[in-house]
Amino acid sequence: MSAYYQIATIQTFQIDFNLQKPMNTITFNKPYMTGKETHYMYKAVESGKISGNGIYTQKCQRLFEEKFSFRKTLLTTSCTDALEMAAILLDIQPDDEVIVPSFTFVSTANAFVLHGAKIVFADSETDTPNIDADKIEALITSKTKAIVPVHYAGMACDMKKIMEIATRHGIFVVEDAAQAIDSYHNGQALGSIGHLAAFSFHETKNIISGEGGMLVINDERFSQRAEIIWEKGTNRAAFFRGDVNKYGWVDKGSSFLPSDIIAAFLYAQLENLEIIQTQRKLLWDNYLKNLKSLEIEGFINLPRVPKYATNNAHMFYITVSNLDVRTRLIAHLKANRIMAVFHYLSLHKSPFYAEKHDGRDLTQSDIFEETIIRLPLFFELSLGELKKVTDSINDFFLERRVN
Repeated sequence: MSAYYQIATIQTFQIDFNLQKPMNTITFNKPYMTGKETHYMYKAVESGKISGNGIYTQKCQRLFEEKFSFRKTLLTTSCTDALEMAAILLDIQPDDEVIVPSFTFVSTANAFVLHGAKIVFADSETDTPNIDADKIEALITSKTKAIVPVHYAGMACDMKKIMEIATRHGIFVVEDAAQAIDSYHNGQALGSIGHLAAFSFHETKNIISGEGGMLVINDERFSQRAEIIWEKGTNRAAFFRGDVNKYGWVDKGSSFLPSDIIAAFLYAQLENLEIIQTQRKLLWDNYLKNLKSLEIEGFINLPRVPKYATNNAHMFYITVSNLDVRTRLIAHLKANRIMAVFHYLSLHKSPFYAEKHDGRDLTQSDIFEETIIRLPLFFELSLGELKKVTDSINDFFLERRVN
């Protein structure tokens, strides 16, 4: 069995285990309810409009625009949909090239592949899974249409360098900010820097709506068309604002907007953003403190927050020395009823894209593929449970210390 399929098989098993957890297990994730979600959902129903672009959709969009200085936002049914909207807005054509990190979720690349783009995979940095900005320029050709940096774990890529490269070559930047709500680069909110950006509100994110996402439009050139694409290729939104006296089919598009019931759920979460973030950061800091000695002794590496970035506590991950250690550590945690997971599989080696990749070795992406472990992190995780996780990790390495 190839290493790719071996890792994929293990990952599938972990997902199944996560869905069928035994009693007293510390889960990897648990969705948090603030208490207002069902009330706002009821209010949305009571308003008489629960399809897309209702009262709560507009409330959420306005909140994002005001709080994070996004020029324009559109809620979507997923981050994947937001990325697909970006591909349409950029008019991606067959053989256009899009630079994407190999170490990311498939949606980052697939959104552009759907429109015929050739994906040019970039390697990660040595000390973070983020795209290595120093290696981007060498990948640019006359066919390059966009760069899609992914802010892994909510920590900023080197956006100053990436935007300088993009400006110099006249290409677009789409921030994959799926994990990056309430995180910053040199004081500027992630998602507000590139021409476009995509966020996720999947149940594993800091702020959730079960499934859900958002497209951010920072370049005014795309604002009007984005709304049309969002509304199935029609100017329906403009009609309901009174900007036009009728609406019709004016462009390509799809049904990318979510039900207002989903937006109502999301709005309750957004009202509690600071409370949620404060608790998650407390947990993150305790992980860092409890595991620091293992890093000092050389057993693990802890996350690095670049000097230009902030930490939104989306996840806490560690890296170990190799795949064998990771496999045994995950099994050890599982035996102690602690669910830890890993991701991603390097996309340049995937069954779908391996033959299309140009053959370059992407060493750092492959290292992270085999060495990252994500630890449980969610709002209701207690400090006692967190200590059980870190104690279990310390116990795993105890024998190595003795020997």
